[in-house]
Amino acid sequence: MSSVRIDRVVTSGVFSLDGQDFDVDNNVWLIGDDAEVLVVDAAHDAAAIETAIGGRRVVAVVLTHGHNDHIDAAAELADRTGASLHLHPADLMLFHVVHPDRTPEALADDDELSVAGLPVQVLHTPGHSPGGVCLYLPTLDLLVSGDTLFHGGPGATGRSYSDFPTILDSIRERLLTLPAHTRVATGHGDETTIGAEAAAYDDWVARGH
Repeated sequence: MSSVRIDRVVTSGVFSLDGQDFDVDNNVWLIGDDAEVLVVDAAHDAAAIETAIGGRRVVAVVLTHGHNDHIDAAAELADRTGASLHLHPADLMLFHVVHPDRTPEALADDDELSVAGLPVQVLHTPGHSPGGVCLYLPTLDLLVSGDTLFHGGPGATGRSYSDFPTILDSIRERLLTLPAHTRVATGHGDETTIGAEAAAYDDWVARGH
């Protein structure tokens, strides 16, 4: 069996919600080995993601949530690779703004996926959006957090379909219970660890956002 590797592809584009546009850089995570790969969040540039896949079999394209900047290349990437798309159904209303004619396979809390012989646990972590999920790979001590948890705090909740108390509950109950050394691969920006973010939790509550 070839060794497992985790690749990050950074793509750039526009996040649009509530009539506002923001230039963003997104982290696209590729988890697998030399034969197969799981793609997390197909953002902006299907060709760049396909190049990084490098001819490997794509077992699935998992979307951590339905915001356009995480899904705008999803349909094209699925068509290029023959992979299935997966999304929590609570975010379908967001997904269908971008891809009205596609419906991904449904993710549910505690679903287990697999890539390169590794278990991948789906954690439903609403708050940034109703259908937000994280992916936990215990054998790699890795959490792919989408926009639920970042280096420095929770994902933004000041827009439609988001809620700050809900994201705090998700992080406290589903993420901060993981081992402190767990690596957190975020949807934007730098990585962090569960322990680093747990230490600041009370500060997030106090600041209220």
